[in-house]
Amino acid sequence: MFGMTVFESVLERLKAEAREAAEEDEAPVEDTLGGRIRGLTSGFAGLGATGAFVSGSQAAAAYLDLYEAPPAPEPERPPPPPPHLLRTTPEEVAADLALTGREDIDALTARRRSFARDNHPDRAPADLRGNATLRMKIANMLIDETIRRIEVEKSLGLSG
Repeated sequence: MFGMTVFESVLERLKAEAREAAEEDEAPVEDTLGGRIRGLTSGFAGLGATGAFVSGSQAAAAYLDLYEAPPAPEPERPPPPPPHLLRTTPEEVAADLALTGREDIDALTARRRSFARDNHPDRAPADLRGNATLRMKIANMLIDETIRRIEVEKSLGLSG
């Protein structure tokens, strides 16, 4: 044991004791170190509360026991349909346009643009595009009728 470190001499003594115990049991002893001295594994955790060292896999298992998985995300629900796209009767569209009959042509044009911005089929959900198209047709018809009425009244000198 001369020329060896204390650690190497302890390992040799432990190997010798294992060989003696194996000879008594008549079981072959495997040399797990292969003649080399190995250091601590990379999973070394240190001195625990009980004074025992813990391997990396034991430490990982302990942390996994404490770990709570985040709750599974709820599946995305499609947003509810815009309620105005469900109103498709001419009376409902007229109420949404809020036509009073006293608007001028410029106000009607602005109201048409505003209505189209909120109700255009290209901006509607796919399942409500038919409703949006119908709403746009009705709104355009109502506004066009109002503009024609204004022009007829002007031509007859009924409006000032």
